[in-house]
Amino acid sequence: MKKFFLNEIFNQKDELKAKNNMRFYKTGKGQYAEGDIFLGLTYPQIRSIVKKYYKELCLEDIEDFLNNKYHEIRAGALLAAVLKYKNGSEKEKTDIYNLYIKNAEKINNWDLVDNSAPYIAGDYAFNFNRKEDLLSLARSGNLWQERISIVSTLYFIKQGELDLTFDLSKHFILHKHDLIQKASGWMLREAGKKDQNKLEEFLLQNISHLPRTTLRYAIERFSEEKRKIYLNMK
Repeated sequence: MKKFFLNEIFNQKDELKAKNNMRFYKTGKGQYAEGDIFLGLTYPQIRSIVKKYYKELCLEDIEDFLNNKYHEIRAGALLAAVLKYKNGSEKEKTDIYNLYIKNAEKINNWDLVDNSAPYIAGDYAFNFNRKEDLLSLARSGNLWQERISIVSTLYFIKQGELDLTFDLSKHFILHKHDLIQKASGWMLREAGKKDQNKLEEFLLQNISHLPRTTLRYAIERFSEEKRKIYLNMK
């Protein structure tokens, strides 16, 4: 089944789209995804292939795919892991989570993180009391592990638990990379959908140090008048 999965991925490669993706996902020298290689598949294409084969793929296959040089194959591995996790037993969820954390450094672009972190790391940390794992990722100093930690809190937010999002956003408040600033702002915005008063309290307490990028994302759902007020505070 592993062979069929890979064959379908390679059969749908598109050199022009691959070149465009390499620009879009910042793979150039000195950029955050330097050296990553693309085949040119879209996410709908990858998802369609994954749905056909994920049940037959074992965790060894998924781990092998996570070590592949092609971005779309790593993406497929993560999408397969998400589906297997969603439908798995407690033991299977634990095995998938452990594999995910073990291979976190391979989850090395924002799309790979965003399409997997809430559904594996976030779910498991919330339901199996492993919040400390996310805090460890946040302290790792690795850009992608840091993004996994904050984006994973989306699962917490959906359960009405907002404290971890605010704690990690505070932890990352001086972070220089826009991928963390954007992720923090995104999670703050989502938290604000649950409790806007709590979001505004956080913003007022931290406005002097909050990156402008984070602030813009966080206040996207505010009225135009209120957005101007917060932006003028900067």
